[in-house]
Amino acid sequence: MPDRPSSGRNAAGAPLEGRAVGGRPRVQAESATLRVDGDAVPLGAPGASLLDVLRASGKYAAKEACGRGECGACTVLVGDRAVMSCTMLAALVTDEVTTAAGLGDAAADLRAAFADHAAFQCGFCTPGQVVRAEAVLRASVDRSRDEIVRELSGNVCRCTGYCQIVDAVCAVAQSRQCSRRDAR
Repeated sequence: MPDRPSSGRNAAGAPLEGRAVGGRPRVQAESATLRVDGDAVPLGAPGASLLDVLRASGKYAAKEACGRGECGACTVLVGDRAVMSCTMLAALVTDEVTTAAGLGDAAADLRAAFADHAAFQCGFCTPGQVVRAEAVLRASVDRSRDEIVRELSGNVCRCTGYCQIVDAVCAVAQSRQCSRRDAR
């Protein structure tokens, strides 16, 4: 049975406590904001994807491609977790959103490694690849090549054949391992 529009009150006339009819979470009001790359961004219309909100606010680092969560071009960090922004409802985002543009110095070594290893050609997938790689390395730099390959598998690249991308991420993982050891 489809949901009927809610008046915002229950049968007794009391206000609903942040829940929509049927017990589903109520979508945040249009005036709500998200934190994206340190900026407050309007949440937009109910039902808008995170990618739609990013693009409407002028944040274009996350690329729009498949629109179904299959290619990874729109990958962003929500907190420290990589998500495909085309399939994430913006209203459900509660943590800071970081795009490739917002990674800044934190991923300078990754961007340099991508260049050094010729890990991009057309560049369309590169922001999503860098964001996914940063999420993988934030989780742990102590990963085998096979683990890195598996973790990056959700991001598609039509140009490179992936070897260069994996080589770049492995090089950064090794470098970060050495830096961590030296810091002890």
